[in-house]
Amino acid sequence: MPRYLPEPAWRHGSPAQTAVLLINLGTPDAPTAPAVRRYLKEFLSDPRVVEIPRPIWWLILNGIILRVRPRRSAEKYASVWAAEGSPLKVHVERQATLLRGYLGQAGHRVVVDYAMRYGEPSIPAKLSQLKAGGCTRILLLPLYPQYAASTTATAVDVACGWLQSVRNQPEVRTVRSFADHPGYIAALAASVREHWASNGQPGASYRLVMSFHGLPRYTLDKGDPYHCECQKSGRLLAEALSLAAEQYQICFQSRFGRAEWLQPYTAPTLKALGKQGVQRVDVICPGFPADCLETLEEIAIEGRAEFTRAGGTEYHYVPCLNERDDWLHALADIAAGHLQGWPTRLPTDQSSLEVSALRARAAGASS
Repeated sequence: MPRYLPEPAWRHGSPAQTAVLLINLGTPDAPTAPAVRRYLKEFLSDPRVVEIPRPIWWLILNGIILRVRPRRSAEKYASVWAAEGSPLKVHVERQATLLRGYLGQAGHRVVVDYAMRYGEPSIPAKLSQLKAGGCTRILLLPLYPQYAASTTATAVDVACGWLQSVRNQPEVRTVRSFADHPGYIAALAASVREHWASNGQPGASYRLVMSFHGLPRYTLDKGDPYHCECQKSGRLLAEALSLAAEQYQICFQSRFGRAEWLQPYTAPTLKALGKQGVQRVDVICPGFPADCLETLEEIAIEGRAEFTRAGGTEYHYVPCLNERDDWLHALADIAAGHLQGWPTRLPTDQSSLEVSALRARAAGASS
């Protein structure tokens, strides 16, 4: 017999609500080895993330990785940790708050919250909270511009697992990706133009390096569209900036393990550009809507070191979209497009709700 979660208390006459749940990857609770170990264990135990036979991977993960990697990773997290906490969590919290306001200005009466695929707040916990708050319609909006099975799909998996545990399910929709959304591309282009305005226009010896998170090469061979969507986002950004083919480079960062990953790799690319005598490199991470360890430490710090050690002279990191006004407008537009057909613009008719509650109690309802 299936065992369902207890249903929250319900009062007849309560207005049904719509929610938008932003979802991001997640973060350790603190920049310490024990916190990073807990986070990595959950993250790297996901079969969507590591497609290696479970018994073999269990031995590698628990026998090697979780013994060595947490301490080193904790040091890197400590180098970018903000006073308010993890940069990723800080930005996602702000994005949720601002998105609520932007959608409200557009006339949508919706609840906006956020969850993390790994760590806290978890997707099941947030979905239960939204349901308890009267949300009968929930839009899942993973903050991954380019779809991948190891990011978007695993977030949807967890949400569907929660649905299987619920007796009275809410209506759920998902945003698959927004790799070519005009507002997203325009916000990226505007961030680069503002960077040029502050740091000087590109000269003859210049590259805009677009660094996306890497995935194992076999994901492309097995049909994951991530590589293609990254290429499309990069091409559209280059077109928006009127860059020639030789002025930009799409590459992939955060390689893990010895297997082949999507190429070219970011760190060797930066090293090669430095050796080639490219005088200036600007690096942007279009696949990350919020700054995090992978952008602030791996790209802004380690990337600079790779380039300058190889002979490069001028290196700039272009921050993620974070809380940019144009990006939040684009995010609101993405959400609004997927909210179509749901009654988010209708004002609550209090009198009709009171009549509904009276009729329910007349029929024997206790609340």
